[in-house]
This record gives sequence, C-alpha cells and structure tokens, in this order.
Amino acid sequence: MKKSWRYLIVLVVILVTTTALYSDKGNTGYKCLIQLKNYQGEGAYMVVSIVDKEWKYVETVHVSGDDHEWYPDLQKWWKYRGKNRHQPRLDGVTGSTIGNGERTVISIELKDKFVDNGYQLRFETAVEDKTYHKEDVSIDLSSTILKAGKFTGKAGYIRLIRLIPLSK
Repeated sequence: MKKSWRYLIVLVVILVTTTALYSDKGNTGYKCLIQLKNYQGEGAYMVVSIVDKEWKYVETVHVSGDDHEWYPDLQKWWKYRGKNRHQPRLDGVTGSTIGNGERTVISIELKDKFVDNGYQLRFETAVEDKTYHKEDVSIDLSSTILKAGKFTGKAGYIRLIRLIPLSK
C-alpha cells in the first residue's frame, strides 16, 4: 500500500511540474507586419512600446534600427530610456531600420496582464533630418480591438500595422 501511494505522489508531482513547464506563461505572441508609406529619406527608426493610461512607458517591445547613435531621435522613448537604465538591455528586441515603402515582419510578445486593462501599444518613428512622430500608431490593448488585427498609421511614416496572434 505504501508503494502505491509513493507512486501516486510521484505521478502527481510529475504532472504538476510538466503542466507548469508547458502551460501558458501569461504572454501572447504576435507576428506584426509593418508597412511604411512612400517618403523621401533614410530608413525609419521605430520603437514599439507598452504605455499605460497616463501614457507613461511600461515596457519596450521592439526597436527597429540598431545604430545607437540615432536612438535620441526617438525623443520621448529616449528620455524614458535614459531615466530607466535599470531596464533590461535591448538585445533581442532590435532589428534594422525599415526603408520607405518597405514592409517588415517582427515577432512581439505581449503580457496578457496588459490586455483589457487600459494599456496601449505605441509605435514611435523617426527618420534622419525628417519629422519625429511620437504616436505614429497607437493600439488599445483590448481583446476586441486586437481581434481587428489591422491598424492604419496617422500622419507619420507607418501606412499599416497588422497583428496576427500566434496560437498558444
């Protein structure tokens, strides 16, 4: 009888551990298609960030443009980044700039705790010797809006954003 209990306990521990390892960790992955408008000039630097209800930065999700010299052109984000050096390094969230009229696909991961709680996904853009756009596209992180999947840029460099959730 004692052996069967031990086996049962070991089996339960294995099941709990396996479930914990392979269960959803509170994040949803997305493929994000970004298409830029046709404009004259260099490639666009872009920051994708989570901002809260008061438009304060919470997290940097992606940075397009890997030459640190130009990061100050993304003025609002750079001011935040400078004050928050404790944040994780940008390794793994950077990619190259995007040229005019081009499109790119990036992978982003959004913490589920941001959805339906007043947060936004904000796309900031800057091009050398051109106008900076602190809110080229803003997407409310609500489950209803995220289902739409397609978002149009404002007066900046982004023509279109398309978010496609990856299956969990």
